[in-house]
Amino acid sequence: MTRTAGVAEVTDADFTAEVIESDLPVLVEFTADWCPPCRQMAPVLGALAAETSDRLKVVQLDVDANPATTNAYKVLSMPTFMVFRGGEPVRAMVGARPRRRLLEELSDVL
Repeated sequence: MTRTAGVAEVTDADFTAEVIESDLPVLVEFTADWCPPCRQMAPVLGALAAETSDRLKVVQLDVDANPATTNAYKVLSMPTFMVFRGGEPVRAMVGARPRRRLLEELSDVL
């Protein structure tokens, strides 16, 4: 999987520890190597992770390598972005989007 600078990768094995038990809200990008819109989002997520590291944790999960988590949250399209707060998914967004729109959609989380 292609790593995005500043964005941690999570797996089925560490999803609970990294996302569900996080003290910060977490933005999870459900992604795949074969997904062009996912690659398009890489610089946006990298910048977001750098700008909001004290308020928001940004992680990626490869849907092909981590089917249990992908299926548990009924993710069907890539990229899907889910915001988790207090261990619960509080928002889901599907599809690539410009940085400005993503920030607007995350404004109540940040």
